[in-house]
Amino acid sequence: MTRPEEANGPHFDWAGMLEARTRTRQAVADIAAGIEVGMDEDEAQRVARAVLKAAGLLRGWHGIFVRFGSNTLKFYGEPSEPGIRLGADDIFIVDIGPVWRKWEGDAGDTFVTGGDPDMARARRDVRALYDETAAHWRAERTSGAALYAFAEARARALGWRLNLDLGGHRLSDFPHALIHRGELKDTAFVPASRAWVLEMHIRHPERPFGAFYEDLLLD
Repeated sequence: MTRPEEANGPHFDWAGMLEARTRTRQAVADIAAGIEVGMDEDEAQRVARAVLKAAGLLRGWHGIFVRFGSNTLKFYGEPSEPGIRLGADDIFIVDIGPVWRKWEGDAGDTFVTGGDPDMARARRDVRALYDETAAHWRAERTSGAALYAFAEARARALGWRLNLDLGGHRLSDFPHALIHRGELKDTAFVPASRAWVLEMHIRHPERPFGAFYEDLLLD
């Protein structure tokens, strides 16, 4: 029996959700490809909007977030510090939540310019942390709370701090917020496949930057 927290709306269709996921992930890559050193975040937002419009992703269930440098420490919905431009050796995050027809997409990833080794490692490690945590869920079928405890320990072992203000969430036919607003990290049950977005947001222990990656939990 489906838990109330994992129910879907009347328009749920897994093929539609997969198409939304594919289009959203491609849009993140296309946005990142259009961002250039010297831009500020307002200019990057304009790039993002143009990409989303061209992809037919005209609505969003959450805002467009493009964060540069120290603003990569900000969590979902927190306003960026103004005036930050992307440097030649820098890091940035793209996070979008568009709606494709009736279905929600959500994707976020981290990118680097130049050759800063710490930033390059952050980009690699946040993806590795996501992969390890998702693999742990597949193998052990742990609760959402235990899953984020695992992720926090693994992040620490890799030399990072995990931001638990971003703790995963539902995804469904639009709008999932009518079904469940809680976070994955707070669930005491084993999360189902295809229902939850796993979010990983790490920060450097000393330097002012972070890295982010998210995707659906899938068997």
